Amino acid sequence: MAPSHTSTLPLDAESSAALARTGLEYALVDADGDGFPSFLTSVTRGFLGEEPTPEQIETARTALRTRRLTGVFDRAGEQPDAPVATIDSWVSELTVSPGRTTPLWSISAVTVAPTHRRRGIATAMLTGELRTAAAAGYALAGLTVTEATIYGRWGFSPAAWASSVAVDTRRARWTGPTAPGRLDFVPRESLPERLSAVHERLRVRRPGAVPGWDSRWRGIAGLIPEAPDAKKVRAVAYRDPAGVERGILVYTIAEREEYTAHELQVRALFADGDEALAALWRFALEHDLVGKVTAELQPAVPPVQWMVSDRRAVTATLTDHHWLRVLDVPGALASRSYAGELDLVFGIDDALGFAHGSWRVRIDAAGDASVAREETEPDVRMPVGSLASLLLGGVRATELAAAGLVQGAAEHLGAIDGAFAPAAAPLLDIWY
Repeated sequence: MAPSHTSTLPLDAESSAALARTGLEYALVDADGDGFPSFLTSVTRGFLGEEPTPEQIETARTALRTRRLTGVFDRAGEQPDAPVATIDSWVSELTVSPGRTTPLWSISAVTVAPTHRRRGIATAMLTGELRTAAAAGYALAGLTVTEATIYGRWGFSPAAWASSVAVDTRRARWTGPTAPGRLDFVPRESLPERLSAVHERLRVRRPGAVPGWDSRWRGIAGLIPEAPDAKKVRAVAYRDPAGVERGILVYTIAEREEYTAHELQVRALFADGDEALAALWRFALEHDLVGKVTAELQPAVPPVQWMVSDRRAVTATLTDHHWLRVLDVPGALASRSYAGELDLVFGIDDALGFAHGSWRVRIDAAGDASVAREETEPDVRMPVGSLASLLLGGVRATELAAAGLVQGAAEHLGAIDGAFAPAAAPLLDIWY
């Protein structure tokens, strides 16, 4: 059984040796130690943020205490105790089918200082994480990315997409349902608990989702030290007729030159059910003095476009969001449920070796998969990244085949599409 905590796992020896050959040191960083402020400073610099204040450092120390923090150090540099590259990881949980989850080796805070690029540092850190995760028994690793051109070289590929939505409220007359419950403003201080409660019910039903954590919710609520626009954060909660809280909308209003056309910016919109979703979107679209509503990390096909009179008043810009990496083919494929039967041999090309080989994938009438290594010629062949993209059903094998990313007979590709069709469209509605 894979360990539930990563912080005590040893550093990868191969990455340590590779970095040492270039004069660099690979080391774990203790969140409670003296080296943590320098680690956090390097992370914020990597993401173009400001130097962290003492209060921000202590807040981050609490948030990251359970994570495996790793730095790469140039001891010959001007700041030998400040890492020139960073990465952190922890064990989370990925929803793979409604009601079914699997452990996920989650990766974040990947930075390399501009002064130390092109030295193989990112490769050493990412492959070190993957080898450590695989050795510990994890079938999947995952991350969210700010740049889409970096992580494919290590076998990651997008498995869940999200859209950034903008609605012109002056064209979007409400035509959706009228929810029978009630909306109330709620205090910011109550939001971490409220967001967690609603999101926890949602995420176990949505493939691609992962659980949130306290500092994520506090950030959305504007409760972290020196949070921008903190005093502008407002929130409403939807309760159904039985009094159960089913949804939360957190937002700010950005003022615009035209007084009746300000912009309502959604920070979070979590709805447990169609009634809550309709009530919260209607509140946003009919808010006084608002001409535009924007929301990120919405479904690829946002339901709000079906709730207004002019669907073209809703603009949805699609982007990849949740990237996965398959480390154990049997473990990954057996974790989810499927829509149809299948019996094919998958040939997986994996330059790092974790998933490489031919694998017979059998899916029975109950939708359960069993996977075993085969020595026969595969029916379909693909790079490991394509398998990651197929896993949750968010992309079809026939689509990847059109791009040359899956090879196989048309009937085999169609069979994969039918079996892998998701019960719900994959979505990750937070960053990690």
